Amino acid sequence: MATLKDVARLAGVAVSTASYALNHSTKVAPQTAKKVFKAAKTLNYQKNGIARDLKRNKTETILLILDNLAGPFYSELVRGVQDTLQSLNYGLIACSSMGGITSTAARFLAERRADGAIILSFNLSDQEIEQAASKDFPIVVLDRLAMTHESIMSVLVDNKSGGYEAAKHLIDLGHRDIAYINGPLDARDNLQRRKGFELAMKESDLEVHPKWMLQGGFTRQGGYLATKMMIMQGKLPTAIFAANDEMAIGAMNALKEAKIDVPEDVSVVGFDDIEMARYTSPLLTTVSQANYDIGSLSAHLIYRSITEEIAKKDYIMPTELIVRDSAKRL
Repeated sequence: MATLKDVARLAGVAVSTASYALNHSTKVAPQTAKKVFKAAKTLNYQKNGIARDLKRNKTETILLILDNLAGPFYSELVRGVQDTLQSLNYGLIACSSMGGITSTAARFLAERRADGAIILSFNLSDQEIEQAASKDFPIVVLDRLAMTHESIMSVLVDNKSGGYEAAKHLIDLGHRDIAYINGPLDARDNLQRRKGFELAMKESDLEVHPKWMLQGGFTRQGGYLATKMMIMQGKLPTAIFAANDEMAIGAMNALKEAKIDVPEDVSVVGFDDIEMARYTSPLLTTVSQANYDIGSLSAHLIYRSITEEIAKKDYIMPTELIVRDSAKRL
């Protein structure tokens, strides 16, 4: 691999002159710069970005760490981050934290391979995040309770309110027997949505039946299997609230397979308003949490933290019930 010295030697200039030329410095005469670029092209020279960034102590990139890079839930969030950073002339490094402390994401975070990080991951502990955060490396955590570290900000979704609105909508439609399909039991967003669901049920003096509190793991397959189990139990609820849209879609598939009509026989409500929710049959009633806006806000917060001081550290994003066709009045 060609080095800067090789380029300078071929162009017949000093190494410092070659460096200035390749960085478009006005210190180098146009004719000299032309010789340097010609030599670089001949040798297929690539600038060492890592070395340059270390020297400048700035990468102009932001690290985005997610539990999983796959799935429709993350796409709008990533797009919001990406579009905003692009408008600010910042790059994006997105990686998965699968594997926890041994993951590439954990290593990049510990080594501060960017100017800051946006984290939506339950595989990384508060301690790991706090150890990485500094004035020169601000961090925005998503869907995680605020930390005391001055360089960490949080963006939270009002999941409890969203869960309450979803359950209240079904109750207002006359449903009394309502099932809840959980995401991961240790996930804060699932726990908050479940609290909202249980609050709405309690306010209406309705029983939360243990046999209808099933586990779906936030996956379509999980929602499908949970609903199949529900069907095998015999008596079905009149409505299902799934803690995310993927599980809701899985539930609708299982019901359709068993020739149980949605919403005539069982109403279904999801959470997230992923793009696919607008194309299911019937169209899925759900709770929107504006993932694009969350991503965009997070990117703005990181950028502002790098360029100026921010007083406010915690932000709560509202949710909105999106009424479509998958839930009907009894």
